[in-house]
Amino acid sequence: METRQQGLLDPEPVTEVDEEMVSDVDLNNTLTEEREEILSELTKLEEDISTLRQVLASKEKHHSELKAKLGITPLIEFKQNFNRSWYDMQTSTAYKKTSETLSTAGQKTSAAFTTLGTAISRKFGDMRNSPSFKSFEEKVECTVSNIKQTKVGSQGRGGSFEEVLSSAAHASAQETPSNNMSESSDHERTC
Repeated sequence: METRQQGLLDPEPVTEVDEEMVSDVDLNNTLTEEREEILSELTKLEEDISTLRQVLASKEKHHSELKAKLGITPLIEFKQNFNRSWYDMQTSTAYKKTSETLSTAGQKTSAAFTTLGTAISRKFGDMRNSPSFKSFEEKVECTVSNIKQTKVGSQGRGGSFEEVLSSAAHASAQETPSNNMSESSDHERTC
């Protein structure tokens, strides 16, 4: 005879739908219990936060009262914080490197401007010593001398600078070389 094992061939087998129903019931109970625990913990945290805010407000008030007794104003605090930050910045490596770089750049720029100034001065000196500049300078001196003599020779008529200049130009244009030699001085002969 064949022996049958109990459970393998039960007359009413458990279907999959039944298993899902059982697991749904367990999950709902588990989720509900877990949710209640989380809500309870959240409520406790909110109470703790509220208590800590009250304690912090009380401590901040006490802090302000102590500062007022010491005479520490917000402006003084700002100055102290600024000075501390400025000191921290100056002692930082980045600030020191930047400062050194700018100092080197400033020295090089100063040297470049000094060299440029020297070169410009030398060029002006060379230009002043050039024959064309000397010729121009002599012509200007002659014109000024002629203007002065024309003004002196005008017997006190006076007049503006423009009048004197135009009369000097008119006089020098009308003079002939023979008149120029007899009437002008030795200085005018070189002009």
